[in-house]
Amino acid sequence: MPSLSSAAEHIQDLGAYISASPSSFHAVHEAARRLEEAGFTRLDELEPWEGTRRFCFVIRDGAVIAWVVPEDAGPETGFNILGAHTDSPSFKLKPQPTTGAHGWLQAGVEVYGGPLLNSWLDRELQLAGRLVMLDGAEHLTATGPLLRFPQLAIHLDRAVNDGLALDKQRHMNPVWGLGNPSDFDLLAVLASSVHGACVDPARIGGYDVVIADTQAPAVFGGKGEFFASGRLDNLSSAHAGLVALMGHAASAPDSGPIAVLAVFDHEEIGSNSRSGACGPILEDVLVRISDGLGATVSQRRQALASSFCVSADAGHAVHPNYAERHDPANHPLLNDGPLLKINANQRYATDAFGAAFWARLCAESGVPYQEFVSNNAVPCGSTIGPLTATRLGIRTVDVGIPLLSMHSARELCGVEDPKHLAAVTELFFRTAA
Repeated sequence: MPSLSSAAEHIQDLGAYISASPSSFHAVHEAARRLEEAGFTRLDELEPWEGTRRFCFVIRDGAVIAWVVPEDAGPETGFNILGAHTDSPSFKLKPQPTTGAHGWLQAGVEVYGGPLLNSWLDRELQLAGRLVMLDGAEHLTATGPLLRFPQLAIHLDRAVNDGLALDKQRHMNPVWGLGNPSDFDLLAVLASSVHGACVDPARIGGYDVVIADTQAPAVFGGKGEFFASGRLDNLSSAHAGLVALMGHAASAPDSGPIAVLAVFDHEEIGSNSRSGACGPILEDVLVRISDGLGATVSQRRQALASSFCVSADAGHAVHPNYAERHDPANHPLLNDGPLLKINANQRYATDAFGAAFWARLCAESGVPYQEFVSNNAVPCGSTIGPLTATRLGIRTVDVGIPLLSMHSARELCGVEDPKHLAAVTELFFRTAA
């Protein structure tokens, strides 16, 4: 699949990707479908990878790593890696999930990451994720509109507009029906929502299921300049990397670095998992790629020393109603290009070398970019960038498209910025630092 030719086509395709990806497992499944259509081969971690594999990918739970090896690659060829993540702040289904009170059926959920709780109120929501059977079989499930966190009417809380306080345990219990909980089974609903398979809920051994918004992505604004959707943090980066890698593969590169798309899970909760950026998945794959190229340990270290990682994760646009929360001199706007994210305390991994390389890539691809730095009085978040740089010693730069309403159930970006990110990423994949 070549790169999407216009911002309008890109934003439409991003919306389709997000709609197909209500959970990290769905995001990986959709990425795999697209990669296979583009001629990539899925490899099994349990099997040997004999020889050089040019256009391949591997899945580990909610993470996917895909790569393109140029024709003349050797044991010392470096890697150009675009890192992103599949997960978003939400709510995860607890054990014994069928709950309720006072004639209502409810779902027991646990807060996942740092969602803006109020943004999830009064929305039609779905459950989505994976079911693992007692025999080890895995099934994706997505219910469609099922749940809602109903807000208390203002008549029963006259002071609500003076400050809404939500207790995560008492107030964030979504309703999904009426009746006695002992007569219903939410797992049976999930089992019936598996497409193409008959699943016995009694045989479900485990599950990783989250809540996702069901409202379709939308373009809006006076000139159609805005794009609203759930999970822009960080499916916007995952999609940009996917489009860029497939575009790069379509050119069948003869030379240059090995292009790698590494999309991890669990970034929103610290990345400490076998499929997160703190885990070994990226190193495992890079080692096996270099083994296929006949690299010695020393040559592999040479390859890593010449490698580069672009950590792509959404950042903050200046909020017109809260401008005092931003750095006074740096006010990123939507549609003015992706962000170069900088932090003196290395919460972002950008350094002067990385900033210069990013500036060169943007100039050569005709993409504008903006610098982001936090207000000194407002703590800075972090990304997979510092984790990757620390684990592998690879020089890393942190970037991402600007958003408003980050960690809301429905975030906001500009229609131009996702295409900008994909364009500069495709150039990055073929450009040695």
